[in-house]
Amino acid sequence: MLEEELVQLVNEITSEKCEKQHIELKKALGGTPTKLYDTLSSFSNQIGGGIIIFGIDEDSGYKVVGVYDAQDLQKKVVEQSLQMEPVVRPLFTVATVEGKRVVSAEISECDIYDKPCFYKGAGRLRGSYIRVGDSDQPMTEYEIYSYEAFKRRIHDELRTVDRATMSYLKKDNMTEYLLKLRRQKNNLANLEDQRILETQGISQDGLPTLAGLMLLGEYPQEFFPQLSVTAMVVQGKEMGELGDDGERFVDNKRIDGTISQMLESTLAFVRRNMKVKTIVTEEGTRADKPEYPIKAVREIILNALIHRDYSVHTERSPIRLIMYEDRLELENPGGLYGRITIDDLGKAAADTRNPYLAGALEIMIDTENRFSGIPTVIAELNKANMPAPVFIDRRGVFKVIFYKKTIAQDENSDLEQEILDYCRTPRTREELADKFGFEAPSYFIKTYVHPLIDADKIKMTLPDKPKSKYQKYYS
Repeated sequence: MLEEELVQLVNEITSEKCEKQHIELKKALGGTPTKLYDTLSSFSNQIGGGIIIFGIDEDSGYKVVGVYDAQDLQKKVVEQSLQMEPVVRPLFTVATVEGKRVVSAEISECDIYDKPCFYKGAGRLRGSYIRVGDSDQPMTEYEIYSYEAFKRRIHDELRTVDRATMSYLKKDNMTEYLLKLRRQKNNLANLEDQRILETQGISQDGLPTLAGLMLLGEYPQEFFPQLSVTAMVVQGKEMGELGDDGERFVDNKRIDGTISQMLESTLAFVRRNMKVKTIVTEEGTRADKPEYPIKAVREIILNALIHRDYSVHTERSPIRLIMYEDRLELENPGGLYGRITIDDLGKAAADTRNPYLAGALEIMIDTENRFSGIPTVIAELNKANMPAPVFIDRRGVFKVIFYKKTIAQDENSDLEQEILDYCRTPRTREELADKFGFEAPSYFIKTYVHPLIDADKIKMTLPDKPKSKYQKYYS
């Protein structure tokens, strides 16, 4: 960054008095901090990297105290950076603030094929960190494994189930699958059944794979009880709110079976529990309008079943569907896989975690494996005049949220005035989302704050840089 940008950033930090997701503060008045490895690791593993700023004392009310020696500090930071795997290359900036020297070290995100970045002295398992809020947290064994699985192309769907035999696959399911497969793939038409089942990932070495059981099994949950869907309808807008008669759940069901069965049963649960309006058109015809477009709901359920993580690290975690008063949430174990990011969803082809499951379901239930699911979801919600879906990827969990309406559509909502009142003091994206109970800051800003900016009721502190991570909003 430029020297003037560092000065501006320091002024904002001393005014706000807090660290952030991408900013770590170090005093460095009496010498270089000796243990920067955690932050070097977490910023290298974080999308977008991060910035370490030396010369601000957090314990003294975020006062600018300056560094002991800017030149020596940079040398010592580089020495610690060389102890990382892969080696970290900080980009330094030196500036004078309030007559004192401050130094910033920008840490770039490392390539996914090099992740996780870790301190060599502690090893990969103990020296890998991830940024959570304003703190550096040790990576879990699963988070480290998820990188290894991508780099080494480990397909957990193909692991065999020792306690099972091929007799645990339902004959009718297998017969139907083989007929459809031979009809659609001419190259397989003349192969023996056993050879086809092996090439398609249904079996290995005479044993059924996890994919085989989840696709064609008599009862997959006999071996994996939690590879299921838990579906709930709760009172109000938050978990724990009680109904008039003290009930916690309006409906609560565990859904199991094969992937095809869980898809249909989960979809039936949503249909059963959502309201349907009957609309009479000007021509006098009647049409039903459900709270959520069924096609969009089906896509996210199918995506969760196909793309969830099926490794030993997550086999005790079911997919969770929760219907609240104002929204529907679907959460599956296993964050985004490979190189795809939240911003890329629906715009770029993604790496597929479970290609054999995806390929088999394309044959079995006429689903598509061509990355059209997310665009379909967005289009269906838009057609229904509903807000765009919210996607959240957080520490090994991926969540999709459908909101019923925006603030502009809710005539009884006083949220607009609450936002204006709260923004009498300039607020960050994170502060606004946290204040009003939204997990995704970008969604809250796009849906609730941008209309107020367009109406000239809220302004940005950095109007020339609308996407800046240092942006604030004020009324």
